[in-house]
Amino acid sequence: MSHDTLPRPARTREPGREPPAPGRRRRHWTRRANPVAGLGSIVWLAIVVIPVYAMLSASLTGQDKALTGNPLKPPTSPTLDNYSTVLHSGFGHLLSNTAIVAVAVVGIVLALCVPLAYVAVRTRDRWSNTAFRLFLLGVAIPAQAVVVPLYLLIAQLGLYDTLLAVILPTAAFAMPVSVLVLVGTLRDVSEDLYEAMALDGASPLRMLFQLTIPLAKGGISTVVIYAALQAWNGFLFPLIFTQSDGPRVLTLGLFTYVSQFGVNIPALLASVVLSGIPIFTVYLVARRALVGGLMGVGGK
Repeated sequence: MSHDTLPRPARTREPGREPPAPGRRRRHWTRRANPVAGLGSIVWLAIVVIPVYAMLSASLTGQDKALTGNPLKPPTSPTLDNYSTVLHSGFGHLLSNTAIVAVAVVGIVLALCVPLAYVAVRTRDRWSNTAFRLFLLGVAIPAQAVVVPLYLLIAQLGLYDTLLAVILPTAAFAMPVSVLVLVGTLRDVSEDLYEAMALDGASPLRMLFQLTIPLAKGGISTVVIYAALQAWNGFLFPLIFTQSDGPRVLTLGLFTYVSQFGVNIPALLASVVLSGIPIFTVYLVARRALVGGLMGVGGK
């Protein structure tokens, strides 16, 4: 038998690798330049960065030069007097009140929304689904539409001009979106894990604390940031439900630099910068969890 007629050894196929279909060519994915996306990213970056730069630059400028010259030009003689004015104008009191409101709102939202989302996911009857859908109607109700009934209710409860008058409505309006995010996250938890714990004799409460909460850290982090932002940036409820300086928060403290005859623009912007640093730091720490939790909205 000649060398040309020797039988060829059969090719072994690697496990898990399917041969390409006949007549179909293998695709090679390569990165291609996208100038339109690059230009859009640059434009969006400019839209975000330029106002922030103008705010920082103006906060380092004296009051006499705030309205003169080019706002995008770096200050010729930067000064920290505006920040000193803000820090000596009761900023610490405003910051502590805002922190108390934010922590309390986050605590209430987590304590109520996590069990609500767990029941909405684990209970498959018609009443649970109907209650969940009715609960989400809160997303479509603006706060301005119910501010007068809320004012009357808070006044009758004796909570007017207290921090509770700000905390309770803020937490209530943050709950619908928080439940929606948590439901989308909890639906991604495998049903096999629940069945395994049920076979071990675990109660629903034990499943909630030992299985659901550890696997829903992304959604919980998203809810924490969302509720904290709602409390930190809230303006309507503190404006309507408080009056004295005791329960005043940062958003109302900005009025300190607005008078009948003018506005102290550099001090106002310095106050905005200082008030945004804490919540911006929280966002930087948990931004990955925030994006991951928002991607899970809707679930399976």
